Amino acid sequence: MSSVDTGALATVLVASAGTALTVMLVTFAVGTVKGVHRIVDSAWGLAFASVAAVAWILSAGQGDPARRTVVALATVVWGLRLAVHIARRGRGQAEDPRYARMLARARGNQNVYALRSIYLLQGSLVWLVSLPVQFAVLLPQPLDAAAALGLALWAAGLFFEALGDHQLARFNADPSNRGRIMDRGLWAWTRHPNYFGDFLVWWGLYLTACVTWQTAAATLVSPLLMSALLIKGSGKRLLEAHMADRPGYADYQARTSGFLPRPPRPPSPADRQG
Repeated sequence: MSSVDTGALATVLVASAGTALTVMLVTFAVGTVKGVHRIVDSAWGLAFASVAAVAWILSAGQGDPARRTVVALATVVWGLRLAVHIARRGRGQAEDPRYARMLARARGNQNVYALRSIYLLQGSLVWLVSLPVQFAVLLPQPLDAAAALGLALWAAGLFFEALGDHQLARFNADPSNRGRIMDRGLWAWTRHPNYFGDFLVWWGLYLTACVTWQTAAATLVSPLLMSALLIKGSGKRLLEAHMADRPGYADYQARTSGFLPRPPRPPSPADRQG
């Protein structure tokens, strides 16, 4: 492939797949012992960080030093922040309702079903979504305008995601907010600031691999897949289905953007009275 050594690329692709698989298998073992498979959500970010670290190591002598280091570091920072945040949020909690429903439908051994339908599936998604990182660390070209724009999008996405998570954590920590819908800060502009942040992060990382039309085409599946997961897959769609019966959520939906941030509409008269 133009600009990328095919032998080095094959090595990075295989090693990245093995890294994602290893992280998920270790997490599966821990989850099976603990009897709680929600820990795979923390492993999601950890797997991306691990793939980026391995790709950076294996790309030594191949890719431009600045590009490979900045892209790998950006992915590690994003992945570790997400892993730590989810681990703290889920500490001491029971099984995630999403996984409980999945396991309840299992035929036969639930752990085998969890391995196949949760861990191996997520490991495969990590490998596909991280393709721009795997390509970018091998590109010999120095950082350019597309990469600069991509890193700016990454930074904006990380800020949006981290701030949204922080605001929600503070809201939930206040006992007076129990049973209420979070509609403040970034959550007044979009119902999913964390998912929108992820969206920016991965479109940004995609741009760091867009040096040639070949690398742009080969890695386009990454941001498209992540966008589909966030909006139509296990992100926004499932969370909103879970929240649909919460008092006040329908009004919150009516006045707040579902994904892309925009100024909030004024509360309805009923909401003001509430």
